[in-house]
Amino acid sequence: MKRYLLLIFLTVSALGHEALAQGMLSGAVKDAQGLPLSFVNVAVLKVSDEAVVTGTIADMEGGFQIVTPAGGTFKLKLSMLGYTPMETAPFEVNGSSFSKDFGSLRLIEDAQVLREVTVQAMRPTVVAHSEKMVVNVAGTAMAAGATAFEVLTKSPGVWVDQDGNIKLNGKAGLQIMIDGRQAYLSGKELQNLLQSMSADNIKDLEIVTNPSAKYDAEGASGVININLKKNTLGGMNGSVYAGYQYSDLHGYTAGTDLNYKQGKWSSFVNLDVAERTNYRTNDMQRIYLEKPGLKLKQYVQEEGTRFIPALRIGADYTLNSKHSIGFLANGSFYTNENRINTNAYLRDNQPANDLHIKAANSSETQYGNTTFNLHYLGKLDSLGTTLSADMDYVRLTSDDASRFLNVYDSLSNDSPSVTDLLTSENPSNYDIYAARADFAKPLGEGRKLELGAKASHVLSDNELRFYQTADGKKVLDNSRSNHFIYKENIYAAYANFSTGLGDRWRLQGGLRAEQTFTNGKSLTLNERNKNSYLDLFPSLFLQQTVNDSYQISYSYSRRISRPRYSALNPFVMYLDPYSLVLGNPNLKPQYTHSFSVTQTLQQRFNLVLDYSVTKDFIIEVPAKTSSDEVTLFQQQNVDDMQSASATLVAPVRVSAKWEMNNSATVLYQSFSQKRDDQVLENEQVTFMAQSNHNVQLPAGVRMEFNAGYRGPIAYGLFKLYGNCWVDASLKRSFLNDKLDLSLNVTDIFRSKKIEGDTQVEGYAISAEQYQGTQSFRINLRYRISKGDKVEMKKRNVNLEEVNRAGAN
Repeated sequence: MKRYLLLIFLTVSALGHEALAQGMLSGAVKDAQGLPLSFVNVAVLKVSDEAVVTGTIADMEGGFQIVTPAGGTFKLKLSMLGYTPMETAPFEVNGSSFSKDFGSLRLIEDAQVLREVTVQAMRPTVVAHSEKMVVNVAGTAMAAGATAFEVLTKSPGVWVDQDGNIKLNGKAGLQIMIDGRQAYLSGKELQNLLQSMSADNIKDLEIVTNPSAKYDAEGASGVININLKKNTLGGMNGSVYAGYQYSDLHGYTAGTDLNYKQGKWSSFVNLDVAERTNYRTNDMQRIYLEKPGLKLKQYVQEEGTRFIPALRIGADYTLNSKHSIGFLANGSFYTNENRINTNAYLRDNQPANDLHIKAANSSETQYGNTTFNLHYLGKLDSLGTTLSADMDYVRLTSDDASRFLNVYDSLSNDSPSVTDLLTSENPSNYDIYAARADFAKPLGEGRKLELGAKASHVLSDNELRFYQTADGKKVLDNSRSNHFIYKENIYAAYANFSTGLGDRWRLQGGLRAEQTFTNGKSLTLNERNKNSYLDLFPSLFLQQTVNDSYQISYSYSRRISRPRYSALNPFVMYLDPYSLVLGNPNLKPQYTHSFSVTQTLQQRFNLVLDYSVTKDFIIEVPAKTSSDEVTLFQQQNVDDMQSASATLVAPVRVSAKWEMNNSATVLYQSFSQKRDDQVLENEQVTFMAQSNHNVQLPAGVRMEFNAGYRGPIAYGLFKLYGNCWVDASLKRSFLNDKLDLSLNVTDIFRSKKIEGDTQVEGYAISAEQYQGTQSFRINLRYRISKGDKVEMKKRNVNLEEVNRAGAN
């Protein structure tokens, strides 16, 4: 690894002694009301013959930066469908260090063109940038009635494993942010949170595969930031929506988003009420290799419903032209009822011992997620110096009551059945406090300095009480019960610097330091586990402009993935009589070194080559117990994991009415773990691809079609087989585009199943799981619009600690 770093730094040093301060042409594109315009074409033309020399596409906030061309007289030309093109006054460039800030450039709507293309023009669904990829969600038919989770899984390079963990380009450890703020859970709990968010309220997704030092070091595979729709009109405006969904069970969703602008105040409220369903089947077989003939077959069916009211409110107040303050509050409280019915058959070479076990498990969970944020943003001068500050408080509560009823029947005789009844109570809560400040200062001639600091405190209180039932009375089972308290403090600081290196190179380097203190204590066992560690996380980005239509970016970063709090609890979780989950208080963080090369062609096509090495990779693995039949599952540190991938993102405009977005990934992963004197290895080369089509049909109907394939893949010590899926959507607007009707069918052929197997610790385990992905949805949304356009400021705060507060 040191050789890689040395090579990178030697390359930069060789370039540096010849580097000159690189000039930049910059500005921001806005409409007639002053609202930023995204994805505007900005071209640099020679005045003499109007030949295009270079150019770019404005980002989501309308901003653009173009490396200054060689000497001459030039002008900028701005163009976008539905707007009248505009050109700037000519300007003279007398050297590569020449810089010019054009300020705000206005485009005026072309009313005639707008009337002609109202239902035909489609902006690109996927836009590739050198440092990130933007997936547009707003207005798409697939988003209607869908959840944030469903939209996320259709993004390039994103997929979900059988445990509900979201992965990017085949790698776990993805950091999810919402409006620049860290998501609040991980694993299944993060999945529940994203399933409570309506995709109708999402503007776009930003996918960053190699984040800078400004981001928390948490997250090995990168960052996905979910940007929600912002207030765009003065006065009162918004929408109301309702929908029905069937996916083996019946569900519904309804809600509203309202915005209000008055003077210096800009505020919003989003309310979503839904009953969402959970349907899963799992056929599993375990063969006990060290005891020939002994095997267990399980047939599992899970059904659940979640009633989820979610409320999000916030407001910004403009103190003056340079300073603003605001607050944000989120609350979601759901009641979950879950039922798991299992038929299991345990057989060996002696038929008299064969058993049929029928399990009827049920659980009721009351869950609450409340967050508060106070924020400040200041523009300290006219050169772009900014200071921002955020304070966050998060309160997570959960109270789970479970009932496990097992009936054992002999398959070979008429002996009476035996009934075993277990119950459990699992109250838990998390309190998370965080504060951060970020400072950014342009230093002129394309240079920029960023500094920041963050502190966080986490307190977790998790108790598990198990009861046996004897003579109709509940008796506490002390061998399975535990009360665990966990405290964590993290103090972080970072510095980030970017500058030009000659005419065609740009360098950004950063360093982040994070000091972690942990203290876990089992009150039941009177055991304590303390730890403290200081880590440095460097990042380096080097961008080369080969020519006007071809850029290459080289990047390196070191990142960490800390264990989820629940995985550290030394609990023995009961799944069924033959499956237990054990917490691991000795679980260590995993560290990842990531190297990537991103090639961007014609501002549209991206090819990302990525290689990463992860030490102490965290994965759930099966282990033997004193009983031959019982399997113990535990999160453990796999010794090593290597991953190499190539991802191509290729959006293609077939015609003015047909936009096609394609992505494909070739991935190699290798896992190894040493157990006793044996090294267990698992490696696989796989292929993943998605193709999404947006087609404008006659009569104002818009169709979306999504097809995907994931080949066989290595998942820790498991091998997962390939699967595929097909989704389709139709959308039609009525009442002068105020009312939208959408129809969606997902996983049309019910082919998105997860199958896999492994052979470890004397077990051969295979499973086939279906997670209720086939569904039908119908949705209506009615828009309310009144007032003048305004801009609501975007927050950019990051809270990582809550991401690890999820369960399993």
